[in-house]
Amino acid sequence: MMERNMYKEKEQLFVPHSKENSASPEPKVRTTPKKKSRSTWKNFWTKLMALAPYMWPKKAIYRNLQIRIILCFFLLGIGRVINLYIPIYNKIIVDSLTNLDAVAYRWDWIVIYVSLKFLQGGGLDTLGFLNDLRSLLWVAVQQYTSREVKVTLFRHLHGLSLSWHLNRKTGEVLRVMDRGTESVDNLINVIFFSLAPAVIDILIAVIYLCTAFNYWFGITVLTTLVMYVAVTVILIESRSDIRRAMNEADNKRRGRSVDSLLNFETVKYYNAENYEVETFNGELLKFQGKQLKANLTLNILHCSQNVVLCAGLLAGSLMAARMATETSTSTVGDYVMFLSYVVQLYGPLNMFGFHYRQIQNSFVDMENMLDLLEQEPAIVDCPDATSLDVNGGAIQFERVTFGYVSEEIVLKEVSFSLMQGQTVALVGPSGSGKSTILRLLFRFYDADAGSIKLDGQNIEHVSQNSLRKAIGVVPQDTVLFNNTVKFNIKYGRMDASDADVIEASKGADIHDRIMTFPEAYGTIVGERGLRLSGGEKQRVAIARTLLKAPEIVLLDEATSSLDTHAERNIQASLRKLCEHRTTLIVAHRLSTVIHADEILVLKDGEVVERGRHSELVEKEGLYCDMWKRQLDSGLE
Repeated sequence: MMERNMYKEKEQLFVPHSKENSASPEPKVRTTPKKKSRSTWKNFWTKLMALAPYMWPKKAIYRNLQIRIILCFFLLGIGRVINLYIPIYNKIIVDSLTNLDAVAYRWDWIVIYVSLKFLQGGGLDTLGFLNDLRSLLWVAVQQYTSREVKVTLFRHLHGLSLSWHLNRKTGEVLRVMDRGTESVDNLINVIFFSLAPAVIDILIAVIYLCTAFNYWFGITVLTTLVMYVAVTVILIESRSDIRRAMNEADNKRRGRSVDSLLNFETVKYYNAENYEVETFNGELLKFQGKQLKANLTLNILHCSQNVVLCAGLLAGSLMAARMATETSTSTVGDYVMFLSYVVQLYGPLNMFGFHYRQIQNSFVDMENMLDLLEQEPAIVDCPDATSLDVNGGAIQFERVTFGYVSEEIVLKEVSFSLMQGQTVALVGPSGSGKSTILRLLFRFYDADAGSIKLDGQNIEHVSQNSLRKAIGVVPQDTVLFNNTVKFNIKYGRMDASDADVIEASKGADIHDRIMTFPEAYGTIVGERGLRLSGGEKQRVAIARTLLKAPEIVLLDEATSSLDTHAERNIQASLRKLCEHRTTLIVAHRLSTVIHADEILVLKDGEVVERGRHSELVEKEGLYCDMWKRQLDSGLE
């Protein structure tokens, strides 16, 4: 119960993402498939359609990209025609040189043959001019696709609710994002520029061999093709679970390393370096074990594919050699042409196995990304949401009831109101629902019952963007970006001028201190602002909120992490921030809220007392007991 209460009250409105935040009561969202035994080709069409918006840029501004795509497929078609004629010219050249009755030196045929090889490539490891040109044209298209996928996923992640992010590890989310983006690029390239051309080449070769020789050659090649595909599909599908297990182990390894580094200070505080290293080593060993198993099954797959291909090559070569020696209609050139076709055919066929594995692996990697994209935010704007019309910033809570989970109610029919420019403080024991009220006002969550109104408008009927634009927050634990002081202050209003930034800094009484930094406003504050002291970070947060110039200010125990001296020094900045603004304060130290127009005392999710400081002390109730305890402990 104590952990539960601590979670409710001590989690800040804006929190760094770390393992301490993972105690949210919301149900977890999976990063790995629930049913690991399902085929990765299940819902193939649905997965392919999920990629469709990223394959063809529809907007007119992308006309250049559309032309590039058309040219790439045109070059791909030319390549298929060239593949048909390369073995034919090889046969013609060989026949001209082996014809004992009339040996001919046909340099023109040799030039044509070499030109075709130049255009199409000299082998598996040598791409031809057409492929090089196609790859060059496709770079811009691939960049567009990668950019669109990453931006869409990044926007989606920022659109998800706070409860979702509290359940996630940043390292795992980033790993899923990276692998998912790479899988989209791989799928598009493999399907359109490797697998599809290979299938077309195989069909053309089978038809031509049947007409140039006889149907036995077509049957031999087709049988080899079917056996190869069957072996490839069966063995690769059997590797799906192994691949998923390896991905899961990789996610845990990555998540553990990021989590450990983000909590670097905590590790140092408890001399836990060795523990962290050993834990990371354990996760790495688990990953490498899965990786070894995946590599072993991959080698078995390669060996099986090689057996099938060589068996087909042996059967076809024996038939071609027999025809060349025992029939008058077949020549040495026919045998060479057959070998050329078979090598040219088995090349893409062998690559088919590789491409199939790529597609299968990419689908496995895509599953996690698609799971992320399928997540719906818990808090959404209603269809007819309007922009908030702020006229003073009056706040009204009407019989608000809320629980993070249905089994436990955090707020029970809480009602209170703040007039324009009024300051109201929320105090009470841990777990009484103070920070929850701020979260509901900022609409990180929606109330289960009752309503919250701002200037008479129900906040569930206005857009979240307009609501949050009107509210400024100074949390207990200010987390800054690893950027300059100027950037962190300017984050309150990105279009602000340098003069506005300086004015806000002066208002927060931090300007003079900033000017003593090595690079003044250009000083990098470090990861999560660790290069600044607690008081400096709080003043930066106040300056940022002053620059935002909101009509409503929320202070979530904004000074509780500071010592008494630092707190008293920062109170003047807070008073300037709250001046002429509707202010709602969550406070632990009662001395910081004695000036409030009204103090609400919460206990077990209910308002049990309300009034000014002097009135509440005279009542000798819960507030008076809290005040006396703080006086005795020296926290006044």
